[in-house]
Amino acid sequence: MGHRHVAARSAGRWRSIRTLDSGALVTALRSTGQKVVSFASNDYLGLSQHPAVIQAAQTALAEYGAGAGAARLIVGSRPIHDHMESALASWTEREAALLFPTGFQANMGVIGALAAAAAAATTDCIVYSDELNHASIIDGIRAARASVQVYRHCDVDHLASLIAQHPDSPAIVVTDAVFSMDGDLAPLDDLADLCAVTDALLLVDAAHVVLGPSIPSSAVIVGTLSKTFGSVGGFLAADQHLVDLCVNSARSFIFTTANSPAEVAAAHCALMICCSAEGAELRSQLRSNVDLLSPGHPSPILPVLLGSEERAMEVSHALLAQGLLVPAIRPPTVAAGTCRLRIAVSAAHQPSDLIRLGSALSELGVDL
Repeated sequence: MGHRHVAARSAGRWRSIRTLDSGALVTALRSTGQKVVSFASNDYLGLSQHPAVIQAAQTALAEYGAGAGAARLIVGSRPIHDHMESALASWTEREAALLFPTGFQANMGVIGALAAAAAAATTDCIVYSDELNHASIIDGIRAARASVQVYRHCDVDHLASLIAQHPDSPAIVVTDAVFSMDGDLAPLDDLADLCAVTDALLLVDAAHVVLGPSIPSSAVIVGTLSKTFGSVGGFLAADQHLVDLCVNSARSFIFTTANSPAEVAAAHCALMICCSAEGAELRSQLRSNVDLLSPGHPSPILPVLLGSEERAMEVSHALLAQGLLVPAIRPPTVAAGTCRLRIAVSAAHQPSDLIRLGSALSELGVDL
């Protein structure tokens, strides 16, 4: 631990927590009082600040109390958990859904449960993972102690060649739908076709799906309540037998306290908004806001590749001096030499703020 500490500090990578005065996109840094516009939040539709979402949480808080008090399989389940799972199943067009405390824990539990079940049925299961998958997927595979094959980013041909080398082993293909640091989309239809002909199970992490892509009907879905839905939590959406399997074997579901009723109620309200005309308007506004900075970009995550850590920090600090909060992303989050700014666009951003950011980047010699 001591050597890591010293190495991280000497490399300028020792991190500290930045506290903001509020969750609004226009807020202030608690440490300095500086007013900033945040371009770092994953609150893509601005629903964490929606009055109806806040009211839903307050109502649940008054009705159910602050916490669930136990795991779901003990005495931690409330009607709001059941309502949310039914709503998620309907929204994803799956037979059933299951809540987890976080999206990270959903991947940790689901991957382990599915890999163990596949291995118990025949020979050892092999999990095939995109090289740019989120840390929760990587850690889920490690925790499962499953054999893993990493395929080149979005390279279906490479994946097919790897699967062909192990024709007798059950296979699970795991991918992000939208990659969190690059904002690009997985070739989900091609992956689904490959999984169909190789009898592999496709598991898709839909955490950042808000503008697309559509998830193939054959895929098992893992998602989060902390981004589009503006709350906190994770979920699995799948066939009933897979959900039942995870209820009985996903350790990150079994051995943890249930989601608080207030956060589930907030997410449920947000989901209802997403399914309404208001939700369609918010997605349209998000699409317009993304287009102001990068016309046609497929997601609200805009990477600005700058290469070196020094350049990424320089640009991030220069933007902050102008009241624009765009953190630099550096190793170990991304590979050395691919340091970047990660701009997260929200429907709650004012067009003038986005234009201001674009102008500031241009003045710094940075192209989107």
